[in-house]
Amino acid sequence: MRSTRATFLRSACVALAMLAPSIAWAGEIVGTVTDSAGTRGLQGTQLRIVELNRVTEAGRDGRFRFADVPAGTYTIEANYIGSEPSRTTIQVTETGVVTANLVLGSADEVVIVGQAASLASSLSRQRAADGVENVLTRDDVGQFPDQNVAEALRRVPGVNILADQGEGRFVSVRGLDPELNAASINGTRVPAPESDVRSVALDVVAVELIESIEVKKSLTPDMDADTIGASIEINTVSAFDRKKDLLSVKLEGSYNDYADALTPKGSIDFSTRITDNFGIAGGVSYYRRKFETDNIEGADWNEDGGIYYAEELQYRDYDVERERIGGSLSLDFRASDSTTLYARGLYSQFSDQEYRGDVILIMDEAPASGTPTSAFFTDADGRIEVRRRMKDRFEEQKIKSLTLGGKTETGPWKLSYSAAWAEASELENGSVDPTRFRARFDGHGVDVNFDYSDPRKPLFEVSGNTTRFNDPTRYGFNELELTTLSDSKDTEWTLRADLSREFATDSGTFTVQGGIKSRWREKSYDFNAMVYDDYDGDYTLADVLGGQTYRIQDLGPLPDHNAPTAFFNTNRANFELNALDTAINSASSDYAIDEDVLAGYLLGRWDSGALRAIGGVRVERTKNNIRGFLTETDGNDVTVSPTRFLRDYTDWLPSLTLRYEPVRNVVLRFGGYKSLVRPKLSNLAPRFVINDDLEAEFGNPNLRPYSAWNIDASAEWYFGNNAALTAGVFWKSIEDFIVEVRDGDPGTAYGVDYEESVTFQNGETAKVKGLELSFAQQFSFLPAPLDGLLLNANYTYTDAKGTVFTDGDPTDPRRINLPSASKHTFNVVLGYEKGPISLRAAGTYRDKYLDELGGSAEEDRIVDNHFQLDLSAKYAITKGVRLFAEWINVTDAPYFAYQNFGGQKRILQYEEYSWTAKFGVSAKF
Repeated sequence: MRSTRATFLRSACVALAMLAPSIAWAGEIVGTVTDSAGTRGLQGTQLRIVELNRVTEAGRDGRFRFADVPAGTYTIEANYIGSEPSRTTIQVTETGVVTANLVLGSADEVVIVGQAASLASSLSRQRAADGVENVLTRDDVGQFPDQNVAEALRRVPGVNILADQGEGRFVSVRGLDPELNAASINGTRVPAPESDVRSVALDVVAVELIESIEVKKSLTPDMDADTIGASIEINTVSAFDRKKDLLSVKLEGSYNDYADALTPKGSIDFSTRITDNFGIAGGVSYYRRKFETDNIEGADWNEDGGIYYAEELQYRDYDVERERIGGSLSLDFRASDSTTLYARGLYSQFSDQEYRGDVILIMDEAPASGTPTSAFFTDADGRIEVRRRMKDRFEEQKIKSLTLGGKTETGPWKLSYSAAWAEASELENGSVDPTRFRARFDGHGVDVNFDYSDPRKPLFEVSGNTTRFNDPTRYGFNELELTTLSDSKDTEWTLRADLSREFATDSGTFTVQGGIKSRWREKSYDFNAMVYDDYDGDYTLADVLGGQTYRIQDLGPLPDHNAPTAFFNTNRANFELNALDTAINSASSDYAIDEDVLAGYLLGRWDSGALRAIGGVRVERTKNNIRGFLTETDGNDVTVSPTRFLRDYTDWLPSLTLRYEPVRNVVLRFGGYKSLVRPKLSNLAPRFVINDDLEAEFGNPNLRPYSAWNIDASAEWYFGNNAALTAGVFWKSIEDFIVEVRDGDPGTAYGVDYEESVTFQNGETAKVKGLELSFAQQFSFLPAPLDGLLLNANYTYTDAKGTVFTDGDPTDPRRINLPSASKHTFNVVLGYEKGPISLRAAGTYRDKYLDELGGSAEEDRIVDNHFQLDLSAKYAITKGVRLFAEWINVTDAPYFAYQNFGGQKRILQYEEYSWTAKFGVSAKF
């Protein structure tokens, strides 16, 4: 690491030295573009010097700059979606700085809040972008009843959301695994709180803290290359985003139909300029949500005599209380006319208190009889085992980031620089996960019939000796796992510097830009769990009996939420520790990995009125220090040995991006580039566990990164007052994609022989191709009252396929859809805004997708298609004060995962959540 930092510092010094010579240049044009109310800078406004055919775009504060402009009289033209073009004439001297401040639109043309404003802002920034990009602005996010950043992103073309208990969590772009995306906050890569993923669960971040979200689907050399899906860039508020001070307050209540509980949510955010050159902005957000989930899970599907049945069915009753606390703070300082400095921090905390009571029925023998939609079991033929459990888990995740940086512009030179720190963590200690009670019925007259007529919700009915089946005293203590520590931590430090020099010509501007970036990352996981599998005394379910809120059917007796944990804490001395399982659990999961990335790039950029071309190359060198443990057991003793691997590799990543505007408001784009995604750090960890049956699970520190060639092409037409129609195609060729491999053949790993294994390997080449269509329009041209209508609709088709080998056998290839790849997705938003009323209906659909790869096609885990409808309404009482109501998951859309065993859908997981309603008041001052 020391040598990497030294290399970075030497390179930065060389870059700074390039500024030393005294250079003569012509005049400069600087200015800002604001809305008609003088409240906000209009980011994404296209500025053009008509006579020189030179173009630039306004930054997030509305500022723009033309350097090296010859003396003369010029016309500056400004174009912004939703407003008529504006022109102004200026006079430039040979060495002077000329200020040109522009105001766009009348009060009727450009509004500062609402659906029309958010549409104009998003489309303007999309049009101004170098490559293929979609943007959600602060106002746009606020129009939807979304509970976190992940849910807000599902409105973007080609984006799917992978939910957890009904709330959006991970983001899939263009049907690709969330692991293939990258996320950053204020330009700083966000590490992952969870121990076993690289992708970031964006449900940790509250939408109230966000100024904008940019989804960049194509890359240029100055961007980090570690993405194949998209680079998701989250920006918090800056004091210079607005020209006037802002104070916004939002108070609301949230009601979940299943939980029958009203919980609070509130946020405050502000932006103020202390002086003309110094400002502070930030906000805080709090949300507490209670909700419930009814779940069914099936496993080990089998067939006997034409009867299809699951050997195990679980009925789970979830009760969850989720709390999200967040805050952001931004300091902005204009140190001089040429230098701007900033500091931006974000803190987000997410906690879950989860109680899960469940009943598990395990069939030891085939059914005695059945039909195509049922299976009847009797304990006269074989044992029926029933487990009744309670999971009491508290988990807390945190994401923290701090970015310090600035920008210096001197004549045709521009230098930007930043230093950043980010940390993500997930902590769990003291969770009882779970307490298990068990009864085995064998010759006791207990019969169970399973009804599969509804493949999503199989039901069970007990007959015969039902008294014994439902007697809590028959369920004795069987096992308890106490998580004394589950500590995942992911930390990254970053230094970056970029230097560019503009060369003005008669027909445009050519820019040479180079930069260097160094990232130092460490991810670690420490897990300790104590397993108790006996109790010295009498301990049955009757001692901790509770109730249930399960709605699908009556589950019979279940443990109380808190009683099993309280009983354990009171009587801990009577519980008998399983030393062997405890030792295996506490050693086999631990790892620590350093990942240092040193990157540099060089690009050339041509800008004219019609054409923008960006071409160059990026090089990234990766160094890993990988540590884990080899855990062996013979059934009596456990041997733990540390393991370590060192490796490094270098990737050269060329790219070419073209943006061509043949006529005003028609934009054609092309992007060709190479990118990579490094393996999950947890998959690299040389953790090795083998049991007394010689069944092994281990990581693979030799995994190669995903490598992809990507092509994007699109056509965009911005028409009317506030409208756009876009169409695009994309193609990706991915090498070395990573899959989990189950191998039934003997082998050797880390010098240890095994009979069968589960590990990770690089696959063959995968191909991804698809189509994106998007339409957005404000229908202001319609007669009243229809002139308040807005429509936003998009559709994405993705065909993502790759080749894997069954049981790791290279002679047995199998063609699969890539995990998380939905073939069809679409979003439709119908809005209405007129006077004090604002209404919006948002429908989101995604097709089924492969979730997990099985040993064969009929064992693959498939997640079924999903459609969700959300409604929102706002009413302005006075200027700046609004009442609002939101209805989430109006259609009560469930989650359903299955496998196609025996030619029919066989349940693996089903969840119901019901709907959530929110209502409250918001005010801006």
